[in-house]
Amino acid sequence: MPHRDAPHPPRVVITGASSGIGQATAELFARRGVHLVVAARNLEALEEVAARCRAAGGQATAVRTDVTDAGAVRALAEKAVAELGAIDVWVSNVGVGAVGRYEDTPIEAHEQVIRSNLIGHMNDAHAVLPVFSRQGTGTFINMISLGGFSAAPFAAAYSASKFGLRGFAEALRAEVADRPGIHICDVYPGFVDTPGIRHGANYVGRRLSAPPPVLDPRRVAAAIVRVAHDPRPTTVVGVAAVMTRVVHAASPALTTRALARFMSAYFQRAEPVSTSDGNLFEPSADAAVVEGGLRSPRQRAAAGVTAGVATAVGGFLFARTRLRR
Repeated sequence: MPHRDAPHPPRVVITGASSGIGQATAELFARRGVHLVVAARNLEALEEVAARCRAAGGQATAVRTDVTDAGAVRALAEKAVAELGAIDVWVSNVGVGAVGRYEDTPIEAHEQVIRSNLIGHMNDAHAVLPVFSRQGTGTFINMISLGGFSAAPFAAAYSASKFGLRGFAEALRAEVADRPGIHICDVYPGFVDTPGIRHGANYVGRRLSAPPPVLDPRRVAAAIVRVAHDPRPTTVVGVAAVMTRVVHAASPALTTRALARFMSAYFQRAEPVSTSDGNLFEPSADAAVVEGGLRSPRQRAAAGVTAGVATAVGGFLFARTRLRR
């Protein structure tokens, strides 16, 4: 990405920018004088994010876009080029979820998760790669998550989308290997304190949360900005993502069974709530919020303990696997 003092300030497009990681990333870029186009389904929230970016020192334009609509994404890329003159970085950040036992979750919900989390990112790449090719440069950043390394029981479509997105990115990276100015980069954060869990579809009828340690979205945003300046294929953010990658590689079956038992036990204890489609088919009303309120003082205190236990378990599984071999 060009330096801020270059003739043209960096020009960045962010999809899924109306809250959470996308919003935090837009605001951090803006503080560095970046010219932004921010996109999501909720135009009112986007306008608020764009205003915050302009107040922080950047330039920002809001464009309502549903990434599941390939034509809308192409129009977004065209508008960004017309507005910015070029696109240096495209952050493909849209992500939705549906929690529930697979057969109890409507198939329409599974399909929408795949359309948003996988096809949506493919639409992003398909729209911007011709721009990068004309320019000879450009960085495409995929927001994936630890779900790209380890499947999540009770979130089957989410797991399928993240595994698929990881494979898509690897294939795409190989295709552009002969174009050294174009970079395909993946970011894998652990659990992040965004409104995403609150906004997602809930088919278990229990209040959902995330286990500690839970990352500040601004930490993930900082990682994205670093990748934009110094592109690299894979960036893992947070101890939970690192250990999930290690533990799952050592024993995939044991990891997913243990997680399924943990989640089943949690659902039994959690507060009952109404089931909901969440923001799968309609944008969230309470967007333009970076944090989700998941990092309570109690969770922060438990984070260190969780990290230690994860490290010990990971080491045990890795050693056991090596001995078996």
